Parts: sequence; structure tokens; C-alpha cells
Amino acid sequence: MPPPSTPPVALCLGGMDPSGGAGLTRDAVTLAGLGVHAMTVSTAETMQNGLGCQAISAPSMDPVSRIENLGPHLSGLWGVKLGLCALKPEAVKRLAATLDALRPKVRIWDPILAPSAGVGLHDGAELRELARAILRGGAWVVSPNRGEAAAIAGLAPDQIRVASAEALSRPLLELGASAVWLKGGHASGDTVQDLWITPTRVEALPAAPRLPGQRRGTGCTLASLWLGLRLLGRSDHDAAIEAADRLRAAWGHAFAPGGAGHPLFAPGAL
Repeated sequence: MPPPSTPPVALCLGGMDPSGGAGLTRDAVTLAGLGVHAMTVSTAETMQNGLGCQAISAPSMDPVSRIENLGPHLSGLWGVKLGLCALKPEAVKRLAATLDALRPKVRIWDPILAPSAGVGLHDGAELRELARAILRGGAWVVSPNRGEAAAIAGLAPDQIRVASAEALSRPLLELGASAVWLKGGHASGDTVQDLWITPTRVEALPAAPRLPGQRRGTGCTLASLWLGLRLLGRSDHDAAIEAADRLRAAWGHAFAPGGAGHPLFAPGAL
């Protein structure tokens, strides 16, 4: 499908990773590859490189004020993605209320306990508080891995691999999520299979062989691809399948800048 003459807008809220392997830079690069215009507002600042994350803090400028300032651009076909969020609970409530008032057409939240290596940010209780504030407006798709879903559900670490899809998704659905895209990369076995879960059904998305090695920013990349594809007209379900297919196809096109740290997806690979 060719991009429309006026590109849709994706408002990306998340962490600033200076190395560009994850976070807002990765969101913007991914969306640009689809022909979608990205606007970015930091909800977390990080000291981070390809070796790991050393520190996370709240941004120096108020994200809600910055979103309000972007308000004139946020009309017509646009959507929002939320990633790493270091805001205090009251600030998250203001953020959620502001987004509800602006009425994005598509919404996805990628709940992040911690970057793939280095220091973390949230525990399960804190993610649940975020979920209560963010999901109250409804219409959000939430895209956790099994560890993040288990933490939100209050499950112990030894329950993560054996927990049912219903147990992992129910708390998010009860809090107002329209769907949970439960990513399968953290499950055991040689096959990866995501699940698409709504209040009425659990659907297994196409399974694929587990690919070797690690890539930085896979969660950010998948959520950004999904948002961009939705804004280009794909359905929820089809966007999830295509996003995963694109990620797998790009798996071999990765590099470590300067030869250091975990590989990230090469420009244009997606």
C-alpha cells in the first residue's frame, strides 16, 4: 500500500536512548521507514549505550506541556505510542487525561520494566499503577512480553513460564485495555509465538523459529511498526502479524556501532 499524500502522524512518548538502539530515536527511524511522520516527547531520560543502561530519570521539561504544544498538529489521522515512562503517578494521570482529550485514533503501550541490560526502572506494582492511569480511557493495545505481563499480574518469577495467557492478560483487560499483544520471545522452546488477546478470545498468531542472538530495541521496534501499519490502514491483527514478519526479515541486517555492545537493526532494514 503506497503511503498517503499527507503522512499520518505518530506521537511517540518514551525514553531517550542516546545510542539510538531503542527508545524515541528507534521509534522515529522505524516509522520514517513506513512513511509515517514521528513526533517525539521524552517521558524518561537515560544514560545508555549498546552495553547497557546506567541510569534513568524523569525528563527536565514537562511532557504534558510539550504534548499540549503539539496539539495543533494532532488532528486527523494520528496515533500514539508510549514506552519507557519515569513520570510520577500524578504526572502520568495528567498525561493520560491530555491524551484522552486529544483523541488519538490508535494507541499502543509497550510497558517496560527495564531496558534489556543494565539498571531497571519499575517493579510490578509500579507498572500496575501506570496501567490504572493509562488504560482508564480505553482503546489501548498493550504489548508486554511474558515477564512484564507477569509482573503487572503480580505473579512470582517462577510462575512466568507456566502462567496461562488468561492469567497474564486478565489484569490489563480488566483495567481497560482493548487488547493484549502478548509477545512470545521470552517463552521457552525453539519456536516463538505471540498471542492476540481480547476480552472475548485468545488467538495464536503465526509461530516462527527462534532466531539466534539478541537485538536491541525489539520491543520499541515492534510497537512502532504496529502503530505505523495501523495508521496506514492495516487491522489490529494484521498489523501485529506484519510487524513481527518485518522484524524477523530484518534480523540478519544488524550491526553494533563501533563494534561494541548488542547489535541493533541497520538503517532501512525494516
